[in-house]
Amino acid sequence: MTKLSVNINKLATIRNSRGGNNPDILQYASKIESYGAHGITVHPRPDQRHIRYEDVYALKQVVKTEFNIEGYPSEEFVKMVLEVKPTQVTLVPDPPEALTSNNGWDTQMHLEFLKTIIERFKEEQIRTSIFLNPDPKMLESAQATGTDRIELYTESYASQFNSNKEIAIQPYLETAKFATNMGLGVNAGHDLDLKNLSYFAKTIPELLEVSIGHALICDALEYGMSNTVRMYLNQLDSNKS
Repeated sequence: MTKLSVNINKLATIRNSRGGNNPDILQYASKIESYGAHGITVHPRPDQRHIRYEDVYALKQVVKTEFNIEGYPSEEFVKMVLEVKPTQVTLVPDPPEALTSNNGWDTQMHLEFLKTIIERFKEEQIRTSIFLNPDPKMLESAQATGTDRIELYTESYASQFNSNKEIAIQPYLETAKFATNMGLGVNAGHDLDLKNLSYFAKTIPELLEVSIGHALICDALEYGMSNTVRMYLNQLDSNKS
């Protein structure tokens, strides 16, 4: 079964909007795990507009499943990851002012930079993943960085899903197959939801993990967090039998 990692950034956004500690993201991380999620994802940013660096250290003490930290590999970010030692670090090429992740790495251009960063994480036995657009041309250089996995940026799939899902998924299917043949694990994330997740997971059997935050938290407003986590798990489980 493809693993579900829940990104809890939006819960931190709600907390930060009023100050204080409501919702308590440490409690919610534990609850989400108890509802069946396979992991917790966070993406701290320099302006700390949602998850703060202090949250990352605190979450390390309570997360019992897989802990995934996403972010741009600034020296401050790298230092934090090396100290926290999560299960996985996902490197994203977004600048500090970006509202959300909106592009994958050009692994050809940034090969040496990524290789140097990934070597530091691998020395601490931290699994690494790099955010990529669905482009097989980037896989050879991605492999050369030493990364364990890639995370496919799924915005274009999600935006085209309603008009033509077969066409929308083709570049992802091709990239995932190439990556697997090269020995790279395949994750995915961005704009996956209850409408498009099942088809994506069914069509790409190589898929190891999805990271979902915004849509899942929005759905939880209607269905409740426990029901929502199970609904997303059902979308993944129903296509792996």
